[in-house]
Amino acid sequence: MLIELKNVCYTYGTGTVYEVSALNNINMEIGEGEFIGVIGHTGSGKSTLIQHLNGLMRPTSGQILCNGKDIWEAGFDLRSLRTHVGLVFQYPENQLFETDVLKDVMFGPKNQGLSPDECEMRARDALKQSGIPEELYTSSPFELSGGQKRRVAIAGVLAMDPEVLILDEPTAGLDPGGRDELLAQIKHLRDKRGITVILVSHSMEDVAQYATRLIVVHEGRIAYDAPPKKVFSHYLELEKMGLAAPQITYVMHALKEKGLKVDVTAMTVDEAKRSILMSLSMRASGAEA
Repeated sequence: MLIELKNVCYTYGTGTVYEVSALNNINMEIGEGEFIGVIGHTGSGKSTLIQHLNGLMRPTSGQILCNGKDIWEAGFDLRSLRTHVGLVFQYPENQLFETDVLKDVMFGPKNQGLSPDECEMRARDALKQSGIPEELYTSSPFELSGGQKRRVAIAGVLAMDPEVLILDEPTAGLDPGGRDELLAQIKHLRDKRGITVILVSHSMEDVAQYATRLIVVHEGRIAYDAPPKKVFSHYLELEKMGLAAPQITYVMHALKEKGLKVDVTAMTVDEAKRSILMSLSMRASGAEA
């Protein structure tokens, strides 16, 4: 599935004294199998942007195309689009409402007109892939922990067999262990099912570790759209936008300023470790020589 945005603009409160421009001439393409990170300061427009991708919001001007077809043209099946482009909101309790976990996850497939057996099979498979143990299937979703609620919300979208999975701050409020576990599960799902994942996050470390493409939204515009290493090389510019780079970026630049020949584009602990050890080894060999 190819999603294209052409000159998309969105304005809140059009024609009133409260008029605010949220998106300004957004142009971008989202291809199959990508893992895209979306970052931006609070109020930058990133949440508004992702809600345009499956037709939850209609642009004030511009076009949103799915496989070449304008999703707002007469006759386009928006309901079908929303089963193929699934959105998990930041607060999962907004998407949970059934009496137990299994019924909640079955709701989407039921709306697709599938048989009860097919709905249950899809729901169980999605819950398993999302890391929910079977003993919780009959529990009320509202009795679950924050991390478990997010997994159930993700399973509810996965049960509809989407081609694109959009996650708005899925790790907000989770402890470091829960955050790492959830993101690892999302990566596993992406690798196993080949779906496109769009991850909205405030954590530079998370997008650096998992995303292969990073979109920076600033004042309703796309400031950067490139691989994470290239985006974070502009860390000084990001700071002016109220953002930052991963902590490793600052460490590596500090080491370079001290004379150590390290890779300042390293973004993970493992990459930094390899670079530092190599630099120290080269320095030692040079000293011995």
